[in-house]
Amino acid sequence: MPWESVASRLMEITEPPRSAERRRADVLERFERESDVWVATADDGGLPCLVALWFVWDGAAFWLCTRVGNPTGRNLRNGGRTRLALADTQDVVLVDGEVETFPREDVPAAAAEAFVAKTGWDPRGDSASYAFFRVRPRAVQAWRGVYELRGRHLMREGVWIG
Repeated sequence: MPWESVASRLMEITEPPRSAERRRADVLERFERESDVWVATADDGGLPCLVALWFVWDGAAFWLCTRVGNPTGRNLRNGGRTRLALADTQDVVLVDGEVETFPREDVPAAAAEAFVAKTGWDPRGDSASYAFFRVRPRAVQAWRGVYELRGRHLMREGVWIG
């Protein structure tokens, strides 16, 4: 890591923690801007699976797409819940959510079109067996280091805090 980046990060950790309102705004901005999310699932036996998938945020839920028969697709469909994580370990965002499965022919048009617009890929035209998964957040945490651990819970039981 270049010295300038280290110095910049050290300056950041001396700043006061962000307010809940600022963290929420930062999180929602990342939901709109970022295109990949880590998706954690487990099968019925507890075997974990972690993959990165493209996503689109519709203002209330994440929309993901993967093959319904692969481990992630099966786990999302059968387990009905997931944990999502944005990639930056210095600006952590974790989302615990409930999952609803939509066969590609049943996905709401607005969600599918938003997914295509963001990713450039339309799984509805693919010959493989893809499904869309709507993930509704139930809990959201965000922090930028130890100094922000207090107050990291931004949503509980599907309700934004503060």
